[in-house]
Amino acid sequence: MLKSIRWYWNNEPLTLAISLGMLFRLLAVIFSKGYGMIDDHFLVIESSQSWVDGEDYNNWLPSSGNDEPKGHSFFYPGIHYLLFRLLESFGFNDPQGKMYFIRLLHAAFSLLTIYFGYKITRQLGNMKIARQAAFLMALLWFMPFLSVRNMVEIVCIPFLLWGVWIIVHAENKKSLLPYLISGIILGIAFSIRFQTILFAGGTGLALLLRKQWKQSLILGAGYIFSVFATQGIIDILIWGYPFAELSEYVNHNIIHKTDYIVSPWYNYILLILGILIPPVSLFLLVGFFRVWRKHMIIFLPTFVFLAFHSYFPNKQERFILPVLPFFIIAGLLGWYSYVNRSGFWRRNRKLLHGCWIFFWSVNLMLLPVISTTYSKKALVESMTYLSDYSGEKFLLLENSTRYGVPMVPRYYLDGWPGYIEIDKSRKISDLDSAFITNRDIIPRFILFFEEKDMKQRVAQVRSVYPGISYETTIEPGFIDKVMHWLNPVNANQTIVIYRNNDVLPPSPSNATGKSP
Repeated sequence: MLKSIRWYWNNEPLTLAISLGMLFRLLAVIFSKGYGMIDDHFLVIESSQSWVDGEDYNNWLPSSGNDEPKGHSFFYPGIHYLLFRLLESFGFNDPQGKMYFIRLLHAAFSLLTIYFGYKITRQLGNMKIARQAAFLMALLWFMPFLSVRNMVEIVCIPFLLWGVWIIVHAENKKSLLPYLISGIILGIAFSIRFQTILFAGGTGLALLLRKQWKQSLILGAGYIFSVFATQGIIDILIWGYPFAELSEYVNHNIIHKTDYIVSPWYNYILLILGILIPPVSLFLLVGFFRVWRKHMIIFLPTFVFLAFHSYFPNKQERFILPVLPFFIIAGLLGWYSYVNRSGFWRRNRKLLHGCWIFFWSVNLMLLPVISTTYSKKALVESMTYLSDYSGEKFLLLENSTRYGVPMVPRYYLDGWPGYIEIDKSRKISDLDSAFITNRDIIPRFILFFEEKDMKQRVAQVRSVYPGISYETTIEPGFIDKVMHWLNPVNANQTIVIYRNNDVLPPSPSNATGKSP
């Protein structure tokens, strides 16, 4: 087996990289349930499944009484709407089962990142560098985990790489058709993640600086056509005019640019240096800035994207992910070009080799742990648990030890019940008496987030709903616990579920009668 791996390493590195990449992505498909962040679930899965169920979770559609766009592309959620409709037409209704299918599709699609990453690097460099790029795309410690998520910042990457590969492959050829096709593909990336317009603009600018005027114009024509087909037409059908959602998205981000995470301009540089594991990440940073002239078609779009996001106040870690593969490719090309000319590194090959051994040692320790992480386990499993009780109309979410209550993924429930939130700013005693006595919305279950001060909190709820009793406790996963310990802002708390016996008496088989 080792001989076979060695042969593939030397002769077919792309096949080996894709095989190993798929292996860890399959592990993520099976074990990495849940979701990574709010946006990759609530803006994609919740919205699309609610449309299938005749609801409108986010109130995006005019049919829900919404009279203006909210600034969200319908393209990617719309694809999931069609997928869920298709699955349910075959009687496949289990929420967890459908997510296995969705993760598998994303895992397979993400293999294009490995393929095009290798092809671009091989075209611009050599097999040794391309092999390194392919294995980084395949086995970087967070890539399998992110590759099966519904993150638009990740899903747009294969389209960006594909579009650039077409341009790189078409160099020194007279045909303009590849540039048209590249523009169309880059336009699809835009409809998945609006900010990629910066990358596409940088690509067109690189062509202009190389005096490829016709190619730049044709690329732009293909891009405009693609964006109109995937954005303009959809918005005309929904709102009666094109680019309604895009206009609102731009307007919202300008108005609320300081309402989210505001960090210094160098935040993304530090982030990249951290997640790519120093000192190798420092090598890639040096290499990236050394290729600005020779490989402008990769450097300039990536630099424009990085520069804008570094300047813009709102900085969330995931925003920078679309250009990370290009940073790696450019960094490898530039670094190895430098090493081959550097007397220091020619004399210290063992040191360089040791740096890479350290990188892969740390990376391979993290890889299986992160690839099998069940993210947001407590939230998902609590909804899965309650899905056994069909017809849920209302939930009470109690998080009075903190401000705010985590969003609960009702996709995993049988239906779309309403809920009332209790936190530090709103006590249960503040509830209107008409609400408390309304039989249509009295909660059958109360979810307590975190186990702090449980006796006091349970007593407060019991003063309003005297018939409640302990049902079960849902623990978060290991990584969720670590993230919550590192930063309590990560709302990965233990969830304690109580049943309201006055509305839903327990059966003898599941009655406990005890509090935790």
